[in-house]
Parts: sequence; structure tokens; C-alpha cells
Amino acid sequence: MSVEAGGVSKKATEENKTGSWRIFRPNVTDKCIGCGTCIDFCPEGAIKIEDKRAKINYDYCKGCLICKEQCPIKAIESEQD
Repeated sequence: MSVEAGGVSKKATEENKTGSWRIFRPNVTDKCIGCGTCIDFCPEGAIKIEDKRAKINYDYCKGCLICKEQCPIKAIESEQD
């Protein structure tokens, strides 16, 4: 198990699917350049880079929108789930 900053393990959250209680959902737009900043800040480890663009695994995304706030080019928008 890998422990990240703050003592929270991103690996451990892989076993905890979100379910139907999420209120907000981040959306990666075409502006994404695949820099990976969102990956560094996602507390759930629910983001990966595929084809030079961030891809969010909504099964594990809790909708905290930290990725949106930290994106340096504002390539992530939010919508109500």
C-alpha cells in the first residue's frame, strides 16, 4: 500500500466505489494538454492520462472538484450529477 501526503493511501481508495451519492462531476474538456496536475491532486487516484488527455474514472471519483481547482489551464469543468 502506498501512502501519499497527508497519510491517505490512493491505492486503498481503489476498493471504494463512489455509488450514487456524488453531487458534482468533473468534465475534462478539449483544452486538456495532459500535464498530469490533476493526477497529483486527486485524493482518490481516479484520474489517468490516456492519449495525452486526462481521463476520469467516475466509478471512484467522489466529485470533490479539486482537479478542477488545480488545473493550470482550466480544462476541467463541472456539472451536477
